[in-house]
Amino acid sequence: MFSRLFADRSARSTSSTLPDCVIWAVGDIHGREDLSDPLIDAIEADLSATSASRKVLIFLGDHVDRGSGSRAVLDRLVRLAGQPGLEARFIRGNHEDRMEAFLEDPRVGPSWCDYGGRDTLMSYGVNPPTMRGDAEAWAETSRALAEALPESHRILLSRQEYSVSIGDYFFTHAGARPGVALSHQSPEDLMWIRQAFLDHAAPFEQVVVHGHTPTEQVISDNRRIGVDTGAYATNILSAVRLEGTTRSLLQATGRGSGVIVTPRDLPGGTRSGRG
Repeated sequence: MFSRLFADRSARSTSSTLPDCVIWAVGDIHGREDLSDPLIDAIEADLSATSASRKVLIFLGDHVDRGSGSRAVLDRLVRLAGQPGLEARFIRGNHEDRMEAFLEDPRVGPSWCDYGGRDTLMSYGVNPPTMRGDAEAWAETSRALAEALPESHRILLSRQEYSVSIGDYFFTHAGARPGVALSHQSPEDLMWIRQAFLDHAAPFEQVVVHGHTPTEQVISDNRRIGVDTGAYATNILSAVRLEGTTRSLLQATGRGSGVIVTPRDLPGGTRSGRG
């Protein structure tokens, strides 16, 4: 029933996955486990129902920060990483990059907390310092996070990828530098690039599937698929399903126990914001 309903709201493109392969790509969760849990449940139901031999679930980065449930989100991703029959892939976003940087260098703390790290710390039961300039307190906070961080979370973070390439699609967090082959992109650009990528009209050798820059609607054209719908602020978490030349959209909307998961029409472009 789910697969039939979803197929009714699909769009076709000239780009394609590999044969006998279904790919799901989930946009920036940002600690909203109330949205990600039901969305992942629906994705798992769809993957259980499909006859495809290769079942891929890709998270496009920025799993943590801003929402209150970063630890719970990583708990769920860890469980997915060990699930038989599922190829779970995890893209490194700029927020995971800053979280890991703080574990190595406490001086990163104030800037990380300026854009969501405070919420991640609190999800692990760690209170951030009250004073930005208190170096000793930030060092202690870094040590406290390292102690609170389960080894499974540390392993998942360390094994994240900057990109994943399957068929005609290239999955990454932020986008890619125009004029540079996708196979030669820098980690910095893959995690952080914005306007240079968004404003350049020419397509790459593959369709770039990305998050990082929130939009009112999912972007889907012959150049890119932008899946970040600003879940932490909009209460809308999006995922796209790719099979053959078909692209479909699924969204979890609402808050807390009021979240609903709905297949939707895959729209075209809209204006971009900050990620």
